Formats: sequence, C-alpha cells, structure tokens
Amino acid sequence: MTTTPGTRWHLTADPAEFLDRARLFLHAEPALNTALLTVADTLRTRGPHVYGDGDPLLGWLERGGRVRGAFLRTPPHRVAVSPLDPGATDARDALDALAGELADRSPELPGVMSDRATAEAFADAWRRRTGAVATENLRQRLYRLDELTPPEPGPPGTARVATAADRDLLVRWHEAFLADLGQERLTDPGEWADARLAYGGVTLWEAPDGTPVSMAGAHRLLAGQVRVAPVYTPPEHRARGHAAAVTAEVSRAALAAGAREVLLFTDLANPTSNGLYRRIGYWPVRDYAQFTFTPGR
Repeated sequence: MTTTPGTRWHLTADPAEFLDRARLFLHAEPALNTALLTVADTLRTRGPHVYGDGDPLLGWLERGGRVRGAFLRTPPHRVAVSPLDPGATDARDALDALAGELADRSPELPGVMSDRATAEAFADAWRRRTGAVATENLRQRLYRLDELTPPEPGPPGTARVATAADRDLLVRWHEAFLADLGQERLTDPGEWADARLAYGGVTLWEAPDGTPVSMAGAHRLLAGQVRVAPVYTPPEHRARGHAAAVTAEVSRAALAAGAREVLLFTDLANPTSNGLYRRIGYWPVRDYAQFTFTPGR
C-alpha cells in the first residue's frame, strides 16, 4: 500500500486490502456503490487481470479516521469513483487530488464513470490537470426494486436458468448487448459466460417451442444487494414482453435468495427499457454518467 503525502487517498493493487479497508463505507450505501463492490469482488475471486493485462489500482479516501470515498481502475478501462458531494469543498479537493494521483500514474486514463455529479467534477479536475477534453458518452439511471409487479398477462413461454449447453448463445448475446450500448468489452465473453454459468447467473426466457428469446443476468448476492445485468433481447424478438418477463423472474429469484435490494442500470437514451422497468416495480435512485477523455489540442 502507498499513501501520497498531502492527500488522504490510500492506494493499493490488492483488492482484498481495498475491500477490507473500504468495506464499511461501501456497505453503508451498497446501491450507490454497486459497481465498485462487484468489480472489486470479481478481482478478488477471479484474479487481478480478469479485466485486462494491467495491474488494477484501488484506493480509499480517509478523513477523520473514517473512509469517505473510494475508487478503482482496471487498465485499460475507465476509473470508477464512488459518489461524492462535489458541492462540498473537501470533496472537490479530494477529486482534484485523485486526478493528480492518476495523472502521475496513468496519463492515458480513458475516462471516468460515477454518479453524474461526481463524474462531471472529476472530468473537470482531469481537464485542469491534463488539458484533456472530456466528452459524456453514456448516461444511465440506477433503479431499485420497490414492489415487484410481473407483467400480466405475461408473454407465452417460460423462464429457465441457463446451462453449459447455452454457452455459445450467451457469448453471442453478451457481445450483441455491448454492441447495442456502444460499450467496450470489459472481459472475454467466454470467461464472462463461464463465470455466470458457474453460479446460475443468467436466466433465459423460452418461447413455447423451446427457442430462447431473451436473457437477464444477475450478479452474485453481495452486501445484501443483487444487480440485474445484462438484459438482452435479439431484435427479432423485441416488443413482445419477453424482457419484462425474464427480468421479473430474475428479480423474484434475487428476493428469494435473500437480497434486501435488487438493482439495475438503464441507458437513459432508451425510453423503452426505462418504461419497462418502471412497470414491473423499479424506481429511480440516481443518474450516473460515463465520460471519455481525449487529448486536448
């Protein structure tokens, strides 16, 4: 572990140390920190290079003997920062200090993701430090399940947990999901499918003839929360209620497994999916954003 003089950011490459030091902070608001929790746990359980060849960098912000913020980065991907309050002077100073830390270590940093206010504040700090241009390229909304309301009537067919026989299908659909969002691949699609299959982490909706027509994944139960992702329906099967039905089934299973919170992110550019999740009982928590950094002129 290293601690940079003059700042309160403590840095490490060890996800187990990060989770030990930042656990109370992250678990206090597991919904707002769902991405950091799941990525750090994946690094801990599947190895430090599951997201790429570069060594991960993780850290926590300590003030008054308590952890007040956290971040992680898995090169070559963006840095993920816990929500802070950019309106507070100490939070702005902390984000500026973090930008300085990362500019020294990772001047090629491709971007940031966090709740929208924190992402904007970090992007501004990065611009001041490096002269880079920051472009918002994805805006999402975090939803939390309130009262599950499965669609009635539901579409024809039934749900089932994906098995090893579905591996090739999961790989294809996962890549298609990322292409729809215009997002980079974080892990190898085959490794992603294998990891999900190991704990029953993908549910398929099958038409009456047995044809899979939609899927919904779910992360492992962690800090009392399960995050649903990804949800994907091929274009030829859309607008028939399959995504709502399979998401409702995955949400029901998460509650049955003991989740206190069931969460999901939506792309705000897709009003159809946002409306769908509201209809089955999800309510907005906070907006998140992703910025891409490019060299300034």
